[in-house]
Amino acid sequence: MSKYDLIVIGSGPGGYVAAIRASQLGMKVGVVEKAELGGICLNWGCIPTKALLKSANVFEYISHAKDYGITVKDAQADLPGMVKRSRDVAAGMSKGIQFLFKKNKIDHIAGFGKLKKGGKVEVSDDKGKKTDYEAKHIIVATGGRSRELPALKIDGKKIIGYREAMVLENQPKKMLVVGSGAIGVEFAYFYNTIGTEVTIVEFMPRIVPVEDEEVSKALEKSFKKAGMTIHTNSEVTAVDTKGKGCVATVKTPSGEIKIEADVVLSAVGVTTNLEGIGLEEVGVKTDKGKVIVDDFYKTNVSGVYAIGDIVKGPALAHVASAEGIICVEKIAGHNPEPMNYNNIPGCTYCSPEIASVGYTEEAAKKAGYEVKVGKFPFTASGKAKAAGAPDGFVKVIFDAKYGEWLGAHFIGANVTEMIAEVVVARKLETTGHEIIKSVHPHPTMSEAVMEAAAAAYGEVIHL
Repeated sequence: MSKYDLIVIGSGPGGYVAAIRASQLGMKVGVVEKAELGGICLNWGCIPTKALLKSANVFEYISHAKDYGITVKDAQADLPGMVKRSRDVAAGMSKGIQFLFKKNKIDHIAGFGKLKKGGKVEVSDDKGKKTDYEAKHIIVATGGRSRELPALKIDGKKIIGYREAMVLENQPKKMLVVGSGAIGVEFAYFYNTIGTEVTIVEFMPRIVPVEDEEVSKALEKSFKKAGMTIHTNSEVTAVDTKGKGCVATVKTPSGEIKIEADVVLSAVGVTTNLEGIGLEEVGVKTDKGKVIVDDFYKTNVSGVYAIGDIVKGPALAHVASAEGIICVEKIAGHNPEPMNYNNIPGCTYCSPEIASVGYTEEAAKKAGYEVKVGKFPFTASGKAKAAGAPDGFVKVIFDAKYGEWLGAHFIGANVTEMIAEVVVARKLETTGHEIIKSVHPHPTMSEAVMEAAAAAYGEVIHL
């Protein structure tokens, strides 16, 4: 029987990062993965969707080339070409993980992993052969998949999930997107930009409902301006797929309506992959589809740990990676800090982009803080205007008493690249005054952060 210091089940951004860090710390590591190395994020999530969105972004630039003094004739969106580029990017990144495994002497154990008692993992390969492996420590990092609603059973053709949305052979004329979280609005933006008629149905009162209310309103305004139809406080109760396309029955505040579409994209969140991996057999405790762990991701069973989408916390790639590093460093006898889940940035890559961290204004007030709020619109930013991207704003929230930076909410071009400043500043317990006095380069989009902080304290210059 092959023996390891650590076996990781799953090679997504939680699993492969944990494995590499463990190898760096001198452990003998094996990673069990039944599909492509890199997991959903790298192969069917974060990376290939960003490649598609970049294609849409380029097409959008070309479509508005005249605004920049450039004449372009007969530009057309080529969905198969965009899909091919996206798949090539994902394949290249997956090969990169193979290289990193080789470099760090990590064994890829191909197959489906199942926990067994006594620190063992049973791996079934694609021919059904079962092999046991032994490890002092086992990290479960099996991730998640598209959640299905009873009225939206995914058939892969007319009712699809994100995987199918990434590789459609033909561009639909009409698409209904159910759910307006990050997955929903990113695909809505992509397909709308290349010419598909898009309708969004959201159960909650506003789209991107986890974001600050002002950000939600700004994105809805932008999407409607781009020609999308949006129904909030609404629910798809049935989809008839018997005809050539789909007819969805939608319950709205003003009554029941029918929406016709070539395809329906179900983007109502993710559910965890906990089935068949041996949790019950070895006695690992779970609650509401999540594995129960301590601050360092240890389960109630000695030597078994869990990270990523299958534990409590935001289901984000960068969270899983950070959890994997913390978990492994604790196993190695280091003294890592527990994760501060209130300082995790969230990014949505539609256009305009959204980025946020910490409290929303509403949540900060509910938590009992007296707040100072500053906003700076990109219409007042020289760089944004020069770039032809004046939509959106930076909003910052400070504690009025001590100046603690409670949260920040951005919407606009490239804001996903700007949010890290806030994350680092909050980690370092930086106050609003320190941000105001930190000289930001001109002209840049990032100046808006300094200006928004100044606005919170009545010192803004360019408004």
